[in-house]
Amino acid sequence: MPELPEIETIVKGLRSELIHDVISHAVVLREASIGHPSNEDFVRQLPGHEIERVKRRGKYILIELSDKASLVIHLKMSGRLLLKKKKSKHNKFLRVFLTLKSGRELHFEDMRVFGRMWYFGSNQKPEDKIKGLNTMGVEPLDHLDIKYLKPLLKKKTAPIKNVIMDQTIIAGVGNIYADESLFLAGIKPARKAGSLKDSEMKTLIESIIKVLTTAIKAGGSSMKDYTNLEGVNGNYMSQSFVYRRTGQNCRKCKTQIERIKIGGRSTHFCPCCQK
Repeated sequence: MPELPEIETIVKGLRSELIHDVISHAVVLREASIGHPSNEDFVRQLPGHEIERVKRRGKYILIELSDKASLVIHLKMSGRLLLKKKKSKHNKFLRVFLTLKSGRELHFEDMRVFGRMWYFGSNQKPEDKIKGLNTMGVEPLDHLDIKYLKPLLKKKTAPIKNVIMDQTIIAGVGNIYADESLFLAGIKPARKAGSLKDSEMKTLIESIIKVLTTAIKAGGSSMKDYTNLEGVNGNYMSQSFVYRRTGQNCRKCKTQIERIKIGGRSTHFCPCCQK
């Protein structure tokens, strides 16, 4: 699933390309890809809106439209947003596309069909309809500090990896960047969250911010489906420390990277650097 760096990369692209463009037409090819309102209302109400701002909240893309309306997108496992020339050839996984006044099309492709788009009219709040937005934790690049994190970790017996991936605690961190951040912090992923000392929490926070910032600069990570608006893959995996490097030498100490399962997810770590 695309995580914070991938979504931030897409948001930057949308912000650069689409501000002040106008949605002239909407086509829904798979009704279940629309989370709100009905398919008919989505197609009828969306056209005519100017795109005013594009933001990210966790793994959600928030497009603010004229008349205080909004379009919300979650790519889930395999969703992609691609900016195309008008009447471009349609991919078989195309679920929704928007024709723009500029003569381009914004395509929403989704092979596994878990992704969703929501339209909200004037003054409707997306948080009222989308639970994930309503319960989301802090943005790690803006508001994550020890004052916030310490009371949330206290007495938690769950693995620290599961806790930093909990979207109600920290927004946008998923499997890739949890592994990478814990490596950089020198903390074993299976360690009980409540056992971390203040100094370790500070190091972990710094590591999360550093890894996410580096990944954004690299355009995110691509293993299978993710690309930016132009269809270009992210480049972070070429410099990853542990993720998808099972059996390879640690970039720091040359010990072989190991893989275990935590919470049903593959988890990568260095047994020497993360004791």
